[in-house]
Amino acid sequence: MNKRKYKDSYYEPREIGDLRELITSSASLFGTQTAFLVKDEHSEPFRPITFSQLMMDINAMGTQFVKMGLKDKKIAVIGENSYEWVVTYFATTCGCGVVVPIDRELHPKEVANLMERAGVSALVHSSKLREKAEEALSILDMKVEYVVDMGISEDEEGKLSFPQLIQKGKEALAEGNREYLDAEINPDEMCALLFTSGTTGMAKGVMLSHTNLTANVYNMSKYVNVEGGIGLSVLPMHHSYEMTCHILTGLYQGIAIAICEGLKYIQSNLAEVKASVFLGVPLIFENMHKRLMRQAKAQGKLETMEKAIAYSRKFKLYNRPAIVKRMFKDVHNALGGNITHLIAGGAAINPKVIEDFEAMGFPMFQGYGMTENSPILAVNRDRYSKAASAGTAMPGTEIRIDDPDESGMGEVIARGPSVMLGYYDNEEATAENIVDGWLMTGDYGYLDEEGYLYITGRKKSVIVTKNGKNVFPEEIEFYLTESDYIEEALVHEEETKAGEDTVIKAEIYPNFNAIYSELEREVELDEVKDFISGIIDEINDEMPPYKRIKRFGVRKTEFVKTTTRKIKRYVPENLESE
Repeated sequence: MNKRKYKDSYYEPREIGDLRELITSSASLFGTQTAFLVKDEHSEPFRPITFSQLMMDINAMGTQFVKMGLKDKKIAVIGENSYEWVVTYFATTCGCGVVVPIDRELHPKEVANLMERAGVSALVHSSKLREKAEEALSILDMKVEYVVDMGISEDEEGKLSFPQLIQKGKEALAEGNREYLDAEINPDEMCALLFTSGTTGMAKGVMLSHTNLTANVYNMSKYVNVEGGIGLSVLPMHHSYEMTCHILTGLYQGIAIAICEGLKYIQSNLAEVKASVFLGVPLIFENMHKRLMRQAKAQGKLETMEKAIAYSRKFKLYNRPAIVKRMFKDVHNALGGNITHLIAGGAAINPKVIEDFEAMGFPMFQGYGMTENSPILAVNRDRYSKAASAGTAMPGTEIRIDDPDESGMGEVIARGPSVMLGYYDNEEATAENIVDGWLMTGDYGYLDEEGYLYITGRKKSVIVTKNGKNVFPEEIEFYLTESDYIEEALVHEEETKAGEDTVIKAEIYPNFNAIYSELEREVELDEVKDFISGIIDEINDEMPPYKRIKRFGVRKTEFVKTTTRKIKRYVPENLESE
């Protein structure tokens, strides 16, 4: 549904003051309902875990953490998405100490660096990351009091068993231990320390409080309602987008969250659990869109599908779900037949992808945020959205454009209850990024007449030409990746000698199979380059001279990405091509 009459509409969620209240109120409201769907083995079906069981496990683990002397200390957690990961997060924040989520893709040296910078007293890790955790611990210059393995059933030398800790906590609760249950929570104190992506020297520790997080959940829920649904958790939980927008908000609204088995199982897991809610980053949705179009082309149905999409958009059939679902029955069946919300975030997405999915009967919209705002600043309503926009400021959040140019574009700044406490142990960076209460996002954008926000690019990635023009690499990358023959692109300024014109270069990772299919044979790299050159010429013809791509390189491998599938713009290996 996407109807203008809902432009100013709000849902009315319940108020919450801290994460403990979030989880206890949900356990009270949804007790016997399924909170999580998990798999022990790939061949087995998903098994349910209720809200009551979740609450019991959190209280047991938290009680045992406090008994171990971890009250008011920092507990790091690293691993693939899992039920145990979520229990660790809540057990730590809801009456024990500060949780420190760590990116599972980091090198052991970086893991060690972040644990040391945070000053963690305990590490909880998955069994799959046991070797990485052990290596990180071996190079630490400090002692970590406890190491907990999520996967072992009994304690081992130097390792505590996760299930054993829960069992001991349950026994302590049965004996009347209420240290954890009665612990006082200050909602304005740090409860989570999240490190931004980047090298360990550059990564900054974002300090978030209960108020920061619960205000984000509460206000987001005024725009988006997924109650009673089933979500598929794909993005890494250490990332604020997945944790706040899916896990915290999903549990708050009472949905069941299925833990995805991995990126290659997204489509099969969506169908298996009949998911209604799916949060993803643009790359996931854009790849899904390309795959659908390629399949249609291979079956000789592409023209028919494109005409049906155009017809649906023209007559707004997306507001008549029964009709549009029949029109695109095969696509719906492939994704489980139950999708009600596709939500994009983490970076800007091609609006055509949103429009096409919407036309096929998949309600889709995007939002905008950053870890420093817990993370959401703006989001579209689920009943009224603009495909190219990140939405309007969430209730309680103010957004304005700082120092706008003649077109109204400038840096996006925001203030509200979700703005971080600051950067951990870094007053200078905090002062640079929070000015008079306003969070300086580092993103350029503008607001339309209805207050909808449009992001144009990152302040630090903008290319300023010799004649003072601003070129946003993201805009050029968008046009490049619209081509079926370009899988990924990274645009940057190439170094030139003093006095020479600005040179914009594009690094291209082609869709080799699509090119081979178009040319009806496999070809050498030089022919691939010639083919890509023709695409770039066509794109350049549509752009003003100062934005045109003057050089390009072709890669044989994908770009290095973050765990949320965003290309790392500033690593040297991403600027290398043939």
